[in-house]
Amino acid sequence: MQPDDLTINSGSIAITGWTDIRVTRGIERVPSDFSIGMTELHPGELAEIGIEPGSACAVKLGDNLVVTGYIDHFIPSFGPSDHSIRLSGRSKCADLVDCAAEWPGGQISNSNVLGIAQKLASVYGPLVNGKADGIKVTASLSYDKLPILPQINVMLGESAFEIIDRVARSSAVLAYDLPDGGLFLSEVGVETAASGFAEGVNVQSAYIDYSANLRYSEYDAYIQSVQAFMDLGDGGNLIASVSDPNCKRHRKMVIISEGGGMGNETAALRAHWEAARRAGRSLVVRLVTDGWRDQSDALWEPNTLVPVSLPRLNLNGVHLLITEVTFLRSPGRGTTAEITLMPPEAFKPQPINLTPFFGDVQGHP
Repeated sequence: MQPDDLTINSGSIAITGWTDIRVTRGIERVPSDFSIGMTELHPGELAEIGIEPGSACAVKLGDNLVVTGYIDHFIPSFGPSDHSIRLSGRSKCADLVDCAAEWPGGQISNSNVLGIAQKLASVYGPLVNGKADGIKVTASLSYDKLPILPQINVMLGESAFEIIDRVARSSAVLAYDLPDGGLFLSEVGVETAASGFAEGVNVQSAYIDYSANLRYSEYDAYIQSVQAFMDLGDGGNLIASVSDPNCKRHRKMVIISEGGGMGNETAALRAHWEAARRAGRSLVVRLVTDGWRDQSDALWEPNTLVPVSLPRLNLNGVHLLITEVTFLRSPGRGTTAEITLMPPEAFKPQPINLTPFFGDVQGHP
């Protein structure tokens, strides 16, 4: 086996020798997914591959697990001179995205994002003795470091991940999946890679989108509430105003934030968040590197800070966050990885108020 060959394990079957490989992971991409293919070298070779859609699988690059989940599609095909097979699938967290949220009574009280996610994820997975095995949920922060949320209502038709994502944003963590198929709740940029990307060293091609249209010179956060006396004082409902000195012309954004418990604090945080996030997303780097691993032989990992040096694109020695990585191999281009990077500020979770007054909820009588 080549050091970075792809192996897919499903039941008692382990298949390697795939010639066409794509595996993608990211911090704004749940679930991770893969698409792989091979062409028959000898007549009848592929007839022995008996993998059914829906089968559990584990995908490895070399000795490193990258996706644990299920095969969605098994696509055999033939032409005048060839016979090929393509497999595609997603991690276990696909069920959190695809399926309606379930919880007895439709309410989860006095829990935090980790507890809520663990409860919602526990109903999924393969059936063992008639009961779902569950999807593992872990966090970079200990349970007691995450804020307690008084009550979360499970609305009919919402997916489990829609609820988890909303609660994660209120708790200032990202939610994405890990190679073992579990969901991970993490702060932004908690790890640093052993090496990064440098022009003339390991970067085959690159481009940077420097943009200005997302940024505003001033961000004014107002609170919207029917609570009596909320708008007393000279400023009315204006809670916070944040400036971006790097916006070179007058451009104002008005943010309407929810009232209710923690409403003023949330409104102020929203103004700072809008300014930081928009500044961060005004610099997007996309590059192709000549391998799947850093100098320590670790696979490139989402939510990891790396140094980036691209002098011809006016970017020198800046630490950016890997936001998405796609591992690729094909006969025409060899083994490469497509990497998307942005400043960490681009991924600060949006502050939201999960406990507004009833009058603040759109459509409430």
